[in-house]
Amino acid sequence: MPIRIPNLLPASEILEKENIFTMNETRAVHQDIRPLQIVVLNLMPTKVVTETQLCRLLSNTPLQIYITLLKMSTHNSKNTSAEYLDFFYKSFDEIRGSKFDGMIITGAPVENLEFEEVDYWEELCEIMAWSKKNVHSTMYICWGAQAGLYFNYGIKKYPTDRKVFGVFEHKVLNPSHELVRGFDETFLAPHSRHSFVTKEDVLACPKVELLSYSDKAGVFLVASKSRRNVFVTGHVEYDYNTLALEYFRDKNKGLDIAIPENYFPDDDPGKRPLNRWRSHAHLLFSNWMNYFVYQQTPFDISAITSENG
Repeated sequence: MPIRIPNLLPASEILEKENIFTMNETRAVHQDIRPLQIVVLNLMPTKVVTETQLCRLLSNTPLQIYITLLKMSTHNSKNTSAEYLDFFYKSFDEIRGSKFDGMIITGAPVENLEFEEVDYWEELCEIMAWSKKNVHSTMYICWGAQAGLYFNYGIKKYPTDRKVFGVFEHKVLNPSHELVRGFDETFLAPHSRHSFVTKEDVLACPKVELLSYSDKAGVFLVASKSRRNVFVTGHVEYDYNTLALEYFRDKNKGLDIAIPENYFPDDDPGKRPLNRWRSHAHLLFSNWMNYFVYQQTPFDISAITSENG
């Protein structure tokens, strides 16, 4: 089944060229089925790129999914026009009376700031508090994962000595857990961040479970025992060239940026990197959609109630 996205969203044309099964709003209204309602709070500066990456992964299930894009009202985007955001995105005030089967909160390039120093932190906290009663399951990504762990469980983030930047090997710690069902015992995933949460802090929290860990990149995948929250500290949604674009951007600015680890063939930035995490990215999202959203959310979406953990 397809992912249902707004008619004119740039991701629609991109995914159609990739032969991804999408359905526009006009066709979708003629299908007698309740699509899953997924709201995406996109905090990344590259809105179109992130929209496309997430829609690509959400499309890989037999479910019809309706995407709502959410913006922050207390932050002015420097990289996306107000006209684009007004056309494709909704504000929190516009959706606060709605219920959603699932929610995704993306990363943001603000890891060097304390949470309370981020200009939209209060609004984000309001949204995360709202999600407890109005969203069945939420996936938090990268900085969003750190923000979610801090807000929900008081787990702090710490600055890194050097940027966690590259593609790292991760171990599956509980192969029987639904979220990692079908995963290889070790798998690769990209990271790009300046902060981290500790394994000890996660293990000390009785409401969450650590599902995957990297000896080099640290905590990767955490799930609440209630199945209502999922935290992914890396960027499995990244395209093959996303880290390369970040590397060359910073290098051209004269910044002290290291070559991403285990990414370019022979560590040669002149060689095209390969996407070696795509299959596990699709598997992670389809497992979340199936086991945490579709099989758990009530058919009557208005019956979603407050989570307990």
